Amino acid sequence: MAALSVVLGLLAVVLLLPTASDVVSLARIALRRERQRPASSHETPRLLFLVPAHNEQLLIESCVRSILRIRYPTTHYGVVVVADNCTDRTAALARAAGARCLERNDPARPGKPQAIAWALQQPAFMNNYDAVVIVDADTVVAPDFAAALAGAVPLNGKAVQAYFDVRNRTETALTRLATLLAAVTHRFAYPLKQRAGLNVPLVGNGLCIGTTALREHGWMAFSIAEDWEMYARLTARGVLIEGMPNAVVYAQEARTLRQSWSQRQRWTAGKLTVLARVGPSILHSRRIGWRQKLDAIAELSTPGPVLHLSLAIVVISVALVTPWPAVIMALAAGSLLRPFAYTVAALRVQPDPVRTLAAFAFLPVYALWRLGAAAAAVTMLGDKPWIRTQRNSEDVPSESGS
Repeated sequence: MAALSVVLGLLAVVLLLPTASDVVSLARIALRRERQRPASSHETPRLLFLVPAHNEQLLIESCVRSILRIRYPTTHYGVVVVADNCTDRTAALARAAGARCLERNDPARPGKPQAIAWALQQPAFMNNYDAVVIVDADTVVAPDFAAALAGAVPLNGKAVQAYFDVRNRTETALTRLATLLAAVTHRFAYPLKQRAGLNVPLVGNGLCIGTTALREHGWMAFSIAEDWEMYARLTARGVLIEGMPNAVVYAQEARTLRQSWSQRQRWTAGKLTVLARVGPSILHSRRIGWRQKLDAIAELSTPGPVLHLSLAIVVISVALVTPWPAVIMALAAGSLLRPFAYTVAALRVQPDPVRTLAAFAFLPVYALWRLGAAAAAVTMLGDKPWIRTQRNSEDVPSESGS
């Protein structure tokens, strides 16, 4: 029984880490004088939009056209689609929409991370641009995306994460919850980190990396969670990662549990794999302080909000039969304060908060399903192939968000 108490206590502490990091960040913000952000350069950065695509003939045209319609000098950006091991008309449709297209045929090394690394080996890309913006093929970008991103200049030596929003936000309860999570992340959690001087995590889509940083460090992420791996490795090396909530991309979210299964498995297994591989480098890094180390480890070790809720309920329930139930239950319950506060804040900015709140009726089913997906993720730990999420997007919603 004592061993069970230790296990539950350790799990409760892990769940509490993000809350602890946020409390430290709030204290840091409250105690220090507000520093005025240096004036941005008036120089317009040159951006390369890189779109990795595997069999995306249904959505690639809308993606490319949305980028070509942005309000930004046409001389200062380019669009390159990487048709990765495609067996459909992705390459032809990308070219017809106005993008340059590179075709990669390497069945032995499939996947988005490998496609990005292969494309970045083209020297002309690195020499002609200040930053590379990675956009998924099921995505459309807001018309002012690039102009908003330019607000973070100079871009060369750092990374910037855009607001990754949901394109089909009102389709199902699952997509409404995903929209709420996007608001939690990009409107509240990431701005707090940035104000406290911490790196914001990368979410892969709408990721911008300066070409100077790429020349110095290279593309370092080849796991099934390439965004988390790039975040962890850049953070360990002291590279600045900022958030830019005014630069918005909208992507298709999986609308059913069946479509979400492989995605959630990949996210869970990928984060744990990155934690095991890069966590020691973060802890031993001499380029970052203890607050950044705490926050990075918290981000890599904590599960998503619904899985967090499920695990906290399990810990609280099982703790009743242990010798120290009060301490364990208090730690687990305390870990829920942060996601609860963020959820309430995000609900207030939703255009239809009543329907979003109604989607919470789906939570009991989703929570049980999420526990099953997390358990199944054990089979994907380590070097597993990158698997594209199936979204069955035959009917592309016209909604792009606003």
